[in-house]
Amino acid sequence: MIGVIDDTEGDCAGWTFPAEAGAVRAARAAVRGQLCRWGLDSLGDVAALLVSELVTNALRHATGPIGVRLVRPAGLPEVLLVEVSDPVPDPPRERAARTDDESGRGLQLVASSSRRWGSRPGGTGKTVWFELAVPG
Repeated sequence: MIGVIDDTEGDCAGWTFPAEAGAVRAARAAVRGQLCRWGLDSLGDVAALLVSELVTNALRHATGPIGVRLVRPAGLPEVLLVEVSDPVPDPPRERAARTDDESGRGLQLVASSSRRWGSRPGGTGKTVWFELAVPG
């Protein structure tokens, strides 16, 4: 993965991708690979899809680096937390896409496929996060 900073340790894995077209593919591959190493292959498809949506949104609006982080919170073995950060401070807005629109469904997909989701401001931008249920 060209230009990717990998910071993986224990129950947390993170990467920083340049705001370039290949970031979506590289983020999907990094997420799938880490989930496989953690034995969470069953979450690979949905996690990769939702990360793709959020990284694509970041690419559309940001010119700086995009961060992706996976966290297995201590004391919560049933949860996988996924975060996507970018340097744009504006919070994401869900919108109602018309049937013939080619975009505008990403956050709806995140909302309907995750346990919960949200965003929070950061020092230099924002982080959009979602939680997936880890199969028991």
